[in-house]
Amino acid sequence: MQIIADLHIHSKYSRAVSPQMNLVGISSWASKKGISLVGTSDWTHPLWFKEIQDNLTESNSGIYRLKSKEDETRFILTTEISSIYSQGGKVRRVHNVILLPSLDVGTKVNKELIKRGANLMADGRPIVGISSLDILKILLEIDDDILLIPAHIWTPWFSIFGSKSGFDSLSECFGEYAKYIYGIETGLSSDPIMNWQIKELENRSILSSSDAHSGPKLGREATVFIPKKEVNYQISDLKYEDIANAIKQDPKGELKIGYTIEFFPEEGKYHFTGHRLCKKSFSISETRKNGIICPVCNKPMTVGVESRVADLSSKIIEKKDLFYLQNKVGLTFVCDKEKKHRPFVSMVPLIEILLEINNGSPTKALSEYNRIIGQGIKEFEILLKKTYEEISDIGGNKLMKAIKIVRERKVTVNPGYDGEFGVVKVFNNHEEKKEQKETQSALF
Repeated sequence: MQIIADLHIHSKYSRAVSPQMNLVGISSWASKKGISLVGTSDWTHPLWFKEIQDNLTESNSGIYRLKSKEDETRFILTTEISSIYSQGGKVRRVHNVILLPSLDVGTKVNKELIKRGANLMADGRPIVGISSLDILKILLEIDDDILLIPAHIWTPWFSIFGSKSGFDSLSECFGEYAKYIYGIETGLSSDPIMNWQIKELENRSILSSSDAHSGPKLGREATVFIPKKEVNYQISDLKYEDIANAIKQDPKGELKIGYTIEFFPEEGKYHFTGHRLCKKSFSISETRKNGIICPVCNKPMTVGVESRVADLSSKIIEKKDLFYLQNKVGLTFVCDKEKKHRPFVSMVPLIEILLEINNGSPTKALSEYNRIIGQGIKEFEILLKKTYEEISDIGGNKLMKAIKIVRERKVTVNPGYDGEFGVVKVFNNHEEKKEQKETQSALF
């Protein structure tokens, strides 16, 4: 079986998050999407930690489910911590995701953070004045099964490689403890191709998660784990160590990362260099030509992920270095020819596709989404697994054509920049322009 996992989300106790992001609401949306494993989020918050204790029960070692109902959704203890501190004469702002093997371990971690001045009641994603390195040391002293995953690693303002407040390498941030960083999270503005170009990431796992602040955003990016052997592995068999070992790429583990599900990275809100107030953005070639000063107001623009990746890359991956493999339902997997990395697929969430089909009407799009899901069909079954004939029967011919365009990577995107999401167009006069070539390809 495939285990679609979304390991980084947020609860109602985090800022700017839907009040419906409680455990029942998260489980309900995960079920609609077809997500088997979802992060609890925010376990550092005392009130949320109590809700987790009261409402979840351990189904297997380190894996939890709702007490109130028996369903397939499983939870794993994850949270995000924001570290703001000075290092090397510069203010650093780095977000890290932490995976826990048990609630008891979580209690110990929270006590240690409070000892060091952390106000865990302030927000579900706490802001601490503890360096990323010191947090990692604290975690490993408590339990060496804890994992720390640098979050959305290219986001300009709050990430390890961020252009505004990050580092130029993992070792610069974590020193000799960098060896305990087994994986990273791509974030919405980068895809695996971009991360394959970074020397330090060649042998580390690449993970994708939604960072969702509401139920509909769950699974907009995800990581798919698969059994290593041809065995009848069920969700009831899942243990924390299976996920941890897959991320560590432990050859003795039961699971491995099969592939990741990605945004088209241009849709991310920091892909291009730009200045939102002046509505100016530059591609990488334009940035190299014009610099990063806004031509309207003469203030520095926010350096985009595309340019930042290029600055830190040890090599350039071109289209000739990739191959595109379509499975029997026409889903395109992007692979590197050297087979050093796990493949990925790029997707547009179903609700976004339905929004375009319904001329931008949120009411009609949501109504159609609920009608489709109400038939007992999961969103990821529509996006990844159903044949075109089945999709046409379920949602009509236009939905079938839209899914085909997405699976074949023929969408167009007006790239995001400086906090503005990019805009994806599935059709974009696609049917009237049969000769139009594939518009989504390797970035460099």
